[in-house]
Parts: sequence; C-alpha cells; structure tokens
Amino acid sequence: MQITRKLQVDEAREQKREPIFISASVAIVSFSFWFTIFICSRRAHPAAHMTFTRISHFSLFFSSFFFLSSTLSSHLYPASATTPEKDGKTRSLYSEILRDEAAARLNDLGKVSDADGYLERTFMSPASVRAGFLIREWMEDAGLRTWVDSMGNLHGRVEGMNASAQALLIGSHLDTVVDAGIFDGSLGIISAISALKVLKSIGKLGELKRPVQVIAFSDEEGVRFQSTFLGSAAVAGILPVTALKISDKSGVTVQDALKGNSIEITEDSLLGLKYDPASIWGYLELHIEQGPVLEWVGFPLAVVKGIAGQTRMKVTVRGSQGHAGTVPMSMRRDPMAAAAELIVLLESLCKHPRDFLSSGGNCNEQTLESLSTSLVCTVGEISTWPSASNVIPGQVTFTVDLRAIDDVGREAVVYELSNQMYKICDRRSVSCIIERKHDANAVICDQELSSRLKSAAFSAVNKMVGQIHEEVPVLMSGAGHDAMAISHLTKVGMLFVRCRGGISHSPEEHVLEDDVWAAGLAVLAFLESHM
Repeated sequence: MQITRKLQVDEAREQKREPIFISASVAIVSFSFWFTIFICSRRAHPAAHMTFTRISHFSLFFSSFFFLSSTLSSHLYPASATTPEKDGKTRSLYSEILRDEAAARLNDLGKVSDADGYLERTFMSPASVRAGFLIREWMEDAGLRTWVDSMGNLHGRVEGMNASAQALLIGSHLDTVVDAGIFDGSLGIISAISALKVLKSIGKLGELKRPVQVIAFSDEEGVRFQSTFLGSAAVAGILPVTALKISDKSGVTVQDALKGNSIEITEDSLLGLKYDPASIWGYLELHIEQGPVLEWVGFPLAVVKGIAGQTRMKVTVRGSQGHAGTVPMSMRRDPMAAAAELIVLLESLCKHPRDFLSSGGNCNEQTLESLSTSLVCTVGEISTWPSASNVIPGQVTFTVDLRAIDDVGREAVVYELSNQMYKICDRRSVSCIIERKHDANAVICDQELSSRLKSAAFSAVNKMVGQIHEEVPVLMSGAGHDAMAISHLTKVGMLFVRCRGGISHSPEEHVLEDDVWAAGLAVLAFLESHM
C-alpha cells in the first residue's frame, strides 16, 4: 500500500503548488502597495497623514502574512513532479516512449473496430487486419523485421549480436471479445515494442545477446470460430489440421477467412508453422491481471506462478413435472430444489476444500494448501424445462466451471463433487447426469524466467517511486492465455499489470498510464538482462 500512498502524496503536493505561488504573488503586491502608501504619507497634508499611516501599517502586515505563508508552504509541500530533478528522472526512465507514446498507441488501437460504438476485433476481420497494419508499422519503427505467417500472426524480430542463438519470444493477442476494453492483449504487444524502441533510441538494440521476437497472435479469444488459441497453437504445433475446417456462424471456415485476406494455407503449411523448440530460449507474456488483487495490495505489477487448469461440466437433473398448486411438497420430485442444493454444495466445497477432501486420503497437505488458495468454481448458466411460473420443472440443466493450479487437486475435487451430487440426487429421488465437456491441464511458469521477471518488476517500480520494501506479488492466473499454448513449445513466464477494479472484457477496463509505464520499464529491464 506504500506505493499507492506515495503516488497520492506526490499528487497532493502538486495540487498545493498553486496556492503557494498565489501567496507569494500577493505578498509582493501587498509590499509594493505598502511602500507606495508610505512614501505618499510622508508628503501628505497633516490631516491625511494619519489615514495614510494606518493603511501602510495594514499593507505591511498583509504582505508579511502572505510572505510567511508562502515560505512555510514551500517547506511543508516541496515541489515533486515538476521539479528539474523530477523532470530529469522522468526523461531517464523513457516516459515519452514507455508511457506517453504507449498509452497513445493503445488508444489508437482501441479505435480500430468492426463495430460502431464499441470495440470488436475477431480473427481475420477487417478491423483485425487494420490493427495488424498499425502494429506492423510500430514494430518497424522500433527496428524490427516484420512478416505475417499463414495463420495471420504478425511477427517482428531483431537478431541481436548472435542471430543463431536461441530466441526470446514475447507475445500476446490482437483480437478482442465483443464490447471489449482496449488493454486486454494489446498492452502486452505495445509494451514489448516500446521497450525495444527504447533500446533502439539509445543505440543498444544490436547489443542483445540473443534474437528477440515479438508476436501479435491473430486469435486467442476464440469469438469468431469458438476455438481459442488459433494463433499461438499454430506456432506451438498443437493446432490440429481439422481446425482449418471450423466454420463461423456465416459458414466461413478458418481457411476461407485466411484466403479472403490473401493468405493461402494448407494442411502441410499449417504443420510447417511450428517453431523448432531447439531454436527458442523461452516465452514472455505481459497481460492485464483481469482481477482485483493488485489494486487491493497497491502494487502495479505481479509475477504469475502458473495458469490454472480447468474442467467444465454440464449437470442435468430430472424430476417429476407437475402443477405448482396441486402437488403436495412432501410428494414432489423437484429438480429445481435439487439443483439449488447441488449448487450450494459446489460453493461449500470450493470455499472449504479441506472439509471435504482431508479424510479421503486423495490429497496430500501440499495439494490441500494449493486448493485452499487457487480453487474457484462457477455456475454460469442455468436453464429449466418447461420454464413456467406455475409448473414444477421436469428438468434443470446448469454448467460448472472449475479451476485450480493443481491438476491432482482439481481431479480430486471433481471426483468428490460428483459423488456428493449423486448422493443428494438419490436422497431427493431425482436423476442426475454429469458430463465433462472440457479439460485443460494447468501450466506452471518456469522458475528461472519468473525469478528474472520478478527482479525486472522490482527494478521498474523501484526506479519510478524510489526505494521500496514490498515484495513483488506472485499470483495465479485463473484466465487462459497464449502462454498455455506456447508452453508446449518452450518454457514460459508471465507478468500481470494492475487494472482498475479488476474489470476486463468490458469498455470499463482501465490501466493507469503510470502502470503502462511500469510495465514497459519491466520489459526493458528484462531485455537488459539479455545484453
């Protein structure tokens, strides 16, 4: 919280500067007025002498008061943000590139949309292509060689001192959800480009000891084709060739969308997109947190320890449909009441996993501890049949989204939840069908990369606000990221950036300009460790 308070104090001091200058100005004017009256009183008629004397005394008191006020204020509220020392520090931290220009570019990119009145960019849409042109221009401005691959991913590369060395990849996605914010995905791309532009501006871009490649992935959100990570999965070599035949709502396939933008792709060329793992040193992704923790702890950056694994289930509860007014409560087989109990069970298990898993012997202490801090569960959809106010439902269906950083623990939770759900349904004389719709294993970020990122984040914040004593937070990501796909290719590391209120996937999504600056400084510090 000290970092947030320091920024607030600097702002308060800046707001105090105007009254200080006003006090000083009034003091000078008052003294001048006193001096004029004093001279006039010595030459005045004796009858007016007394009046001039009283006015001069009052003016002298007035000027003295404001002089002392301005002097005292200058000691209590010394100038901070606009002093020459502060200006020099700001320039030395490349704020014009890492903050001002980066923020302007994020706003410019946020205006590139397929919709009027809100932000929407989907895979290979006209706005997505226009956004790619902008980003490519900015990459080349930073001294990068650019190209677009056959899945629409935009690449920018600098070879450094040794073009044959293993490359560092830095990436995020340029597509958005519908009615999106301007920072999700874009911040990671812009921060990387800005950091490399700083190195170019100071003549050090060629001193990188390994190639650095920035990738703006064409699709992560999966809005158009309901298939996430099209871009990064292709680079990682885990995208099946059948993905080319997936259709959007208009019947246009992935292959058609690419062809419509003069990109020819075949099954063979898709397989050829995979990078050689031996040629890659590692992957870095910077992303907004999409949660409230960093704002709560008062720190702009965090290191990500891992990305949670995920299980999605569909639960169908069937009972006896009947008239709401004629079936006694004791004789009902109500799937809605049963579903309500199942959902409360889910909440209890996910809030207190130890109470459910400790006695079974399926989880050790380390797994239980991990679940206690990372397990989250959500019922996002629920529907009934026939869905009428005067009918006892015959069927209720709801979804379960369950995420945890520990895959063994997640499986234990799914097993225990299923058993408990079946028992409740048996007791209530309703049937219960539980279907697993999706599973994805957790990704643990590389320790070496995370350690370097932690040092880089600490260095960035320390340079901005002075000596700090707080540790850089270490968080889990409950949301999926391109790093999940790239983890099949190489080791990965991630940095989170604070966002206001933890809001994301919304036009209310917001990142402070100084936090954009901190993100750029952190990427720059990380790159400097490769020089």
